[in-house]
Amino acid sequence: MLFLFIIAMVCVQRLIELWIAKRNEKWMLDKGAVEAGSSHYPFMIALHASFFLSLLVEVILFDRAISPSWQSLITLFLLTQAARIWCLLSLGRFWNTKILVLPRAEVVKKGPYKFIRHPNYLIVTMEILLLPLLFQAYFTAIVFSLLNVAMLSVRIPEEEKALMKVTNYNEIFLHAKKDSRI
Repeated sequence: MLFLFIIAMVCVQRLIELWIAKRNEKWMLDKGAVEAGSSHYPFMIALHASFFLSLLVEVILFDRAISPSWQSLITLFLLTQAARIWCLLSLGRFWNTKILVLPRAEVVKKGPYKFIRHPNYLIVTMEILLLPLLFQAYFTAIVFSLLNVAMLSVRIPEEEKALMKVTNYNEIFLHAKKDSRI
């Protein structure tokens, strides 16, 4: 019962995020944004949908119980959810599930983006690991963690290339590298 409640809550959260992403996409496209990485986007959607399907099947079919370490895992999961919201709020209208880049836009360097270039991808990586571990779904945890690494090895370079091409991304991060050497 707890499993279905948590999965339902995460699915509702994802649907809300997709609504926000669609609204932000319209705003950005109206402002002249360009999309990059559209060829891998359907695979990313398939990966995330398959993750939830695999988690449901593994937990229900194999009657997985909640982990003995559930208190630590749920705490970490809730912290990742707070961090996810922090990312979303920090990017504001620039947050999206697609790679949409607004030419000549200033790169966001606030919130978690002050400390790490792609905090949302770290959060997704943590979720893909923590949710299955919470219910001892080790197959899903391992397989989808590996698939996520493969996806991010395509997505992050694509996103950085797009940002470097039409924003001040190079300037901001080259400047940050020089400052860190002082």
